[in-house]
Amino acid sequence: MAENAQAGSNTQAGSRQRILVVEDEPIIARAVTDRLTAEGFAVEITGDGPSAVERARSYEPDLIVLDVMLPGFDGLEVCRRVQSERSVPVLMLTARDDETDLLVGLGVGADDYITKPFSMRELVARVRTVLRRFERAERAEASAISDVLRLGPLEIDQKARRVRRDGHEVHLTPTEYDLLGCLVRHPGTVLTRALLLEQVWDWADASGTRAVDSHVKALRRKLGADLIRTVHGVGYSFEVSA
Repeated sequence: MAENAQAGSNTQAGSRQRILVVEDEPIIARAVTDRLTAEGFAVEITGDGPSAVERARSYEPDLIVLDVMLPGFDGLEVCRRVQSERSVPVLMLTARDDETDLLVGLGVGADDYITKPFSMRELVARVRTVLRRFERAERAEASAISDVLRLGPLEIDQKARRVRRDGHEVHLTPTEYDLLGCLVRHPGTVLTRALLLEQVWDWADASGTRAVDSHVKALRRKLGADLIRTVHGVGYSFEVSA
């Protein structure tokens, strides 16, 4: 049975950022929950795929810490189902040698990842970075001068964070939307992977190039392969016909 690990009253929790921890190993789940609660977050935990999707629906967390290996169905399927209903940042937990799961996870909507074993300090830092990035993106969209940006077949509603291609709405995860936004702000300009990591992920080094490549692949799958050009060995460029 899923465990409710929220600290304090509902009124107190309501003013704090909510995190859903999905982890089936009780020791890890408790350690993560205790540390995030101590850091001031309101936290709930669950330990299997089906209950994770249901809890994400009812709890509406600000961020999900999601293990890949889960009973019921795995974290990749959890991420896919959750993101199809509501865009929410996802920090994925993965074993050090699970590169395939990692790449697939980034492709289905995970925003960042951390490999086991990890320190609680690193986990908290990643959680805060992801949350800060999405808060900044939301502020930027709220202050956008133009509500709707039209580029070729794309229509981007900047305040609602919605994207349409040829009039059909396309569901993007938060990170996919932010990556697209970074690219379309510099049409025709080649942006290096390192720059994209800095601008979209807040990463100061180039160790996460797989994250960039996986999210570009996801954008191409959803929006078409004709909008983002690969410059081999350098990065990516948004291209649209005049």
